[in-house]
Amino acid sequence: MSESVQYITNTQGEKVGVLLNLETYQQLTNLSANTELLIGLSLDELQALAETSLSLKSQIQLDELLMKNAENQLSNEESETLDRLISQIDQLNILKTRARYTLNQLQNKSRVA
Repeated sequence: MSESVQYITNTQGEKVGVLLNLETYQQLTNLSANTELLIGLSLDELQALAETSLSLKSQIQLDELLMKNAENQLSNEESETLDRLISQIDQLNILKTRARYTLNQLQNKSRVA
């Protein structure tokens, strides 16, 4: 079977099933087994996520809190806010990295197919 996908049709010509060649099947199952991939997002969504950044408001707040922190002038509330912002940045960076990784994996799979 040279084609990677073939459809099974009923007597009315409706698609009721699909056959995959072994290479395509293995690629799909390997993708779904990789828990780091962001499955179910379009290429545009992945690209947008990969290029996401902190909002301008949060970035300004972060810069101000970091300056105050460098001068040891943070209140307890400001310290908690700084910790929350840094945690958000960490999570955002993880998502961005996973989006880039997913894009890279999809690009590599399309070269093979």
